[in-house]
Order: sequence, then structure tokens, then C-alpha cells
Amino acid sequence: MNLQNRIDLLAKLAEYIQQNDKEWTAIIKEAEAKNPWFIENFTDKALSNICNNFLEVKQLETWIKHYCLDDNIKSKNVGIVMAGNIPLVGFHDFLSVFISGHRQTIKLSSKDDVLLRHLIQQMYVFDKRTIEQITIAENLKGCDAYIATGSNQSSGYFKQYFSSYPHIIRENKTSVAILSGNETTEELERLAEDIHLYFGLGCRNVTKLYVPKNYDFTPVLKAFDTFSFLKQNRKYSNNYDYQLSILLLNKYPYMTNEVTLLIEHEQIFSSIGMVHYEYYDSEKKLTEDLKNNNDIQCIVGQKFIPFGKGQSPRLFDYADGVDTMQFLLTL
Repeated sequence: MNLQNRIDLLAKLAEYIQQNDKEWTAIIKEAEAKNPWFIENFTDKALSNICNNFLEVKQLETWIKHYCLDDNIKSKNVGIVMAGNIPLVGFHDFLSVFISGHRQTIKLSSKDDVLLRHLIQQMYVFDKRTIEQITIAENLKGCDAYIATGSNQSSGYFKQYFSSYPHIIRENKTSVAILSGNETTEELERLAEDIHLYFGLGCRNVTKLYVPKNYDFTPVLKAFDTFSFLKQNRKYSNNYDYQLSILLLNKYPYMTNEVTLLIEHEQIFSSIGMVHYEYYDSEKKLTEDLKNNNDIQCIVGQKFIPFGKGQSPRLFDYADGVDTMQFLLTL
């Protein structure tokens, strides 16, 4: 397949997703049945971002032009270990390898092995040549390079196992927000999206707020009400109730709108159903410290990634700031 073939096929894939026919709707429901964290409206959100920001032809062409992609690449087999924390979280890696012209062998996460499998099978139907480009397998031995995403524990294993091959290994990340106290109601509602989309399980989800002294949390908690439906999800509700019980048992101060807990804590990672906050004195110093923190994926705020855009990455937004396409072009 040449580059134009691949662009055309991706455009066709976007069209298939957006048509949302009975077969595709059934697949989305199957993914939720297998993994209750993948509720339909969150999967729809992930798919919308993929179609609008990853598969839109003009954006694809701009991305391709930036790297001067052509049909002269010497094709290698890239092994990809997919994560499964949110729906289709590994799609950008899949897309990068495919559009570059390399072949790929994918090990899907058991938490997210329905959606991408079906989309790849649909690509096989659209163009049989795709079968030679994309393989799903349990074993990734024999690949020329590797891209692996996992926990901090599994990343250590990946680094050791793939040490003799070109590789990108990703670890746990999270995101934070810096508030000034001058945010509008609309901005706070968008912040609620950054926090609650995908139940807060993504590395681009905000898990900690930095606020000025004497900050009034009332508008924030009110904005959180837009995600009150999360309490209807048993897994989320169980996590919330468990965290609340721990706080009550330890007499730890907290705030809540009965959907999301807010506690003062220095850790940037927070549990499901909970958001940490911390007061700051100097925004400049805080920003410098956060930008040097390797555990942070992105910073949301009026001077940073706009509120509501944390979970809307675009083609040039690479996980961990590692340029996947540049890596692929050096193989």
C-alpha cells in the first residue's frame, strides 16, 4: 500500500465509525459488557476525538507533510503493547505506525480488545492488503522495534525485555490543573470534563488542582454536578463509597458534591472518585516545578491547555512528549 492508499483507507474508516451502523453499535455495547468502565457515551467521546482530530484528512496531510513522509521507507515490523485504561487509548500509536508505512504486530490489552480489533478487521474488509500491514498477536517476539505502554511496574519489565531493540516505553502519568480563582462557570464545567471523562482513568485526566490561598471551592463542586450520573455506575460508586469510608474512619477533612471527593493532599495521583488539591503562593514557581515533574502528562489552565481539552489530543500531541513518528522514521 502506498501513502495515498493508507490516507484513503483511514478516511474510509472514519466514515465507517461516524455512520454508527447496527454492527458498530453492537461492538460498542460488547466492549462495555466486557469492561464496565467503557460506558457508551465515553466511548463515543473517544471515537469523536479520533475522527475529528486523528482521521480528518486535512489534519492527516499536515501531519504527513511535517515529517516529509513518502513511499521510500524501509518497512520494519513494530511491536505494540497496548494499554487498556480508556477506550482506544493506543489508537495514536496504531495510527502512527500505519501511516508511516511500517508493519505492526499488536498485543491488545484484555481490558480493551474489542473496539480496535473490530476496526482492524473492518480495514481488512476495505482493503485486503492491510492484512500484510497489521497483525494482532499474543506474542510479540521477532519484531524490529517496540512501543509499550503500561504501569510503572510493567515498564521496568518492558525496558529489560526490549533493551536490545529500538523502543519507546511509557509509564504511569497523570495531569493537573492550575486555577487562578477567576475562572468562569463555563471554564469550571469544562474542567469537570478534564477530571471526570473516562472516570478519571486516563493519563490526560486531571487528578490534582492547584489553587490560590483562600480559594472558594463552591463553584468547582457545583460544576462537578454535571457528572452526577457517574454515581449510577456501580464500579465508580463502589470506589467513591470506599474512599469516603476511609476518610470518615480517619477523620480526614474533605469536601464533596456526593459524586466527587475533594481533599488537600500533596500527591498528584488520586484515587477514582477523588481529586486532590494544594494551595500555591507563586504561579511562576509552581509552573516551573510542574514542568520538571516527569509524572505529569499535561497541565490544564487559562495559561496552559484550555479547560475541557485535556482529553482531546491532536496528532502532534505525543504521549510523554516523545515524538512517536520521529522514532519510527529513524528505524
